[in-house]
Amino acid sequence: MANDFLFAEEPDELPPTHHGSWKVLIVDDEPEVHAVTKLALSDFSFQGKNLEFISAYSGAEAKKMIEAHPDAAIMLLDVVMETDDAGLLVARYIREELHNHYVRIILRTGQPGQAPERQVIVNYDINDYKSKTELTAQKLFTVVMSSLRSYRDILSIDASRQGLEKIITASADLFSAHSMEQFIDGVLQQLTSILGCNDNALLVTSSLVAGNVHENQDPDQLVVFAGLGEFEHKEGQAVSSVLDPILMDAFHQALHSRSIVYRDNYLVAYCTSKFTHGSLLYVSGLPNLVNDNQKRLIELFSQNVQIAYENVQLQHEIEDTQREIVYRLSEAVEQRSIETGNHVKRVAFICYDLAKAYGLPDTEAEKLMFASPLHDVGKVGIPDGILNKPMKLQEHEWEVMKTHSSIGYEILKNSKRAIIQAGAIIARDHHEKWDGSGYPAGKSAEDIHIYGRIAAMADVYDALRHRRCYKSPWTPEAALAHIISESGKQFEPALVEILKSRVDKIEAILQKYPDED
Repeated sequence: MANDFLFAEEPDELPPTHHGSWKVLIVDDEPEVHAVTKLALSDFSFQGKNLEFISAYSGAEAKKMIEAHPDAAIMLLDVVMETDDAGLLVARYIREELHNHYVRIILRTGQPGQAPERQVIVNYDINDYKSKTELTAQKLFTVVMSSLRSYRDILSIDASRQGLEKIITASADLFSAHSMEQFIDGVLQQLTSILGCNDNALLVTSSLVAGNVHENQDPDQLVVFAGLGEFEHKEGQAVSSVLDPILMDAFHQALHSRSIVYRDNYLVAYCTSKFTHGSLLYVSGLPNLVNDNQKRLIELFSQNVQIAYENVQLQHEIEDTQREIVYRLSEAVEQRSIETGNHVKRVAFICYDLAKAYGLPDTEAEKLMFASPLHDVGKVGIPDGILNKPMKLQEHEWEVMKTHSSIGYEILKNSKRAIIQAGAIIARDHHEKWDGSGYPAGKSAEDIHIYGRIAAMADVYDALRHRRCYKSPWTPEAALAHIISESGKQFEPALVEILKSRVDKIEAILQKYPDED
């Protein structure tokens, strides 16, 4: 079989500097074919990577090899082995069962008449089809080179597709921390694809973005914001703990020069904008020297990463400001009733814990937590003489006190902000009772909004456990016993059961945020 190959002599070349290898599967039942193929391609190099040969001597063995090496770039596949169509069955298995559309399959046959070229290429997604008699060393070199270029381009297109998918997914909710990481990772995939980087075990591609870099700040204090490749799952760790000294030196240089530092096969870019001093971006696995067009792309990307990051920071600042205003307003109301301390904060965290245990989604539980401090905001409309009366209220005074639910609802109801809207619901419903005997509307059971049902229980439990102008604090046992006694009356039975099972966690919240003396 080896005599079928006619190899022309080629000039000697200096061995290239290699950075990894391309996997080539040789599938043929003739050992001589394996030997001659390896000899002909022994000095082959493409993009600084040589060839790694993997041999299989039958169709069955080829299936096992491609399963074990799904990252193979090329398969040189004999058609006739243990059966006349063994190679074709392997090609079908790769494409239709393994769904591997990356590996380039080059059919080699000593009997081309048995499998018409057009039919085979169309039906089995064959990259090339050659008779063994026509494969000289030069032609083998050419077909392997063209196949590797196709394989490289397919990987590049797929990386771009994956990056675009991440960006589209993240754009639906860009202003959340998780989506921001998705956004940066996705854009990074586009960048590394354009630069010709390849994210695998040999050529690692990664990003490192760390915000809030101030003038003269030591880069050792930065933390990983998002990462790919070897830096994946390193988010939140200090840069100094994940980078070796040589890379740290490059980070120092990029930060102090406020520029992009290119070294060997990686770069460190200083990202800046008009709002902050900047952050740092690290990309490795560059296969060649970066040209001017690629440098301009990197500069643009660096600027956009910082702007996107700052937009998220600004959004978080707005949300934090809104939440703080809610807390401050609620605490002001509590001060009027001579109830100093952390009541509204405790109620907020108890609400979140109960909501999660009840099965509310994270977004709903968080909304309830941030809105619950507004439950008694209507007390601003209650006279001090009634609000702070240290004895039982007379009937007409009690009727005035009960209006605080409606007052709070009226104050908040027209807001367009989700947290304030939730606060309006809580203010309105947190004095309704499961059996319909509450106020202001006499709602019952599930007609009472779940926000109101949860906030009512959290408010009552915390109020029982702490001193008020009209009572001393109750013990945990007494407070829990009261809650249980009101199951099906004031409180939803399912929520009572949840509180019973989580009373230790709720008591921990009370211990963490005690009232001030």
